[in-house]
Amino acid sequence: MSFTDTDHLITAERAHTEAAAVLAIFEKIEPDDHRPRRALESLMAWMKGNSTEAEVRQAAFDANEAARDVADDAAKFAARACGQAASVAHTPFNAIHVTRFAEKAKAATNAR
Repeated sequence: MSFTDTDHLITAERAHTEAAAVLAIFEKIEPDDHRPRRALESLMAWMKGNSTEAEVRQAAFDANEAARDVADDAAKFAARACGQAASVAHTPFNAIHVTRFAEKAKAATNAR
């Protein structure tokens, strides 16, 4: 399957929306850690042509590092959703992981 630029942007927008919906789960546990939020901001900047793929990729790595640093499962999954959303700038197929981690974040929140 081949992605056009439009398909890539639509996929990125959907991934952003899905990850943004669970960002608060992470921020409730780690209010001073802005790495997942920065990943989504970086993705949005890339979508507007204001950030490079390399910058977004680094922001994705940083959000995934935030996931490794937090003990709470729901927060961990939410941070991973944000990291995977940012990584869509590099590889559109990472969008499927956004969905998986967002669902896990919601489930872990409901299980508390």
